[in-house]
Amino acid sequence: MQQLSSDNSFSRQVLNWFHLYGRKDLPWQQNKSPYNVWISEIMLQQTQVKTVIPFYQRFMLRFPSVLDLADANIDEVLHLWTGLGYYARARNLHKAAVAIRDHHGGEFPQSLEEVIALPGIGRSTAGAILSIACGQSVSILDGNVKRVLARYFAIHGWPGSKPIEQQLWQFADDLTPDKDAGLYTQAMMDLGATLCTRSKPNCDACPVQQSCLAFAQGSQVELPTKKPTKNIPTKSTVMLLPMWQDQVLIYKRPPSGIWGGLYGFYETDNLEQVEKMAVLLGLEEVQIQQLTGFRHTFSHFHLDIQPVVMHLQNPPKGQIGESQTLWYDLKSPANVGLAAPTAKLFSTLSKTL
Repeated sequence: MQQLSSDNSFSRQVLNWFHLYGRKDLPWQQNKSPYNVWISEIMLQQTQVKTVIPFYQRFMLRFPSVLDLADANIDEVLHLWTGLGYYARARNLHKAAVAIRDHHGGEFPQSLEEVIALPGIGRSTAGAILSIACGQSVSILDGNVKRVLARYFAIHGWPGSKPIEQQLWQFADDLTPDKDAGLYTQAMMDLGATLCTRSKPNCDACPVQQSCLAFAQGSQVELPTKKPTKNIPTKSTVMLLPMWQDQVLIYKRPPSGIWGGLYGFYETDNLEQVEKMAVLLGLEEVQIQQLTGFRHTFSHFHLDIQPVVMHLQNPPKGQIGESQTLWYDLKSPANVGLAAPTAKLFSTLSKTL
């Protein structure tokens, strides 16, 4: 294990670099508060900064405070999240906002334990909120920081495994300074995002290059160790798009699971069951049109989607199936949450109108 210098030069060098070159004009870096840091940290999970910025700006415009978010309808929250993916993040944001309103008097909690207890907030996200917004000396260990530390200390082994993660947490705790912890947190995330990148790290511009063990060994490209590969299974589904004039039938999915709480299409296993589904949905006299199929990839499986438009020859007769169904008007869209494939198919249909 590499020994840290008594003056903690690592954090000092990283902070000096951040003062000179770090990003300081990102939307969530202005007027920092626990609320806006929290929203940005959740959005930035597994999502790039350039993708997050417009979503963050729209979200904060509609929900400028935790109470605005807590009092909102979950459908509107999911609607503003549409396109960001990993929708459990949005559901947990809403649940946590409600918890802050109901159990913390509308004020974001200030202790690590209380923050971690909120839905969807882990140790690293809690550390980011408390250090950046509250000035507390609390460490973080997001993907960027894992990469920086794995290279700096030449730690071999997948960072997602418990022993390696615990080792990295220890380094993160040791390196986090008592003062300027919030700036240090931002600096470490920035260092990983802009210099110590996954591929082609810019070691020549790195403030800690001289003491980086991976650089000394020439192993920076190999580290951190990649996750053991495994075959991703492929599933298939037929999505049913009952359509009357400019309206398409969708329904609200259960609150948990894939696309939980979002509106989507009824599905069936194969094309042979389409007519049976039409009967079950109470749809009469429909003409079937197959659209071009496509693949949607999740983190743990591929989903091959075959869309089938069911053109109704007569107006729909009142409520169909479940209570939470909606005839989605393509020309006047409702503010509800949609999964990416649903939004993609609506875009395809809109071009035919």
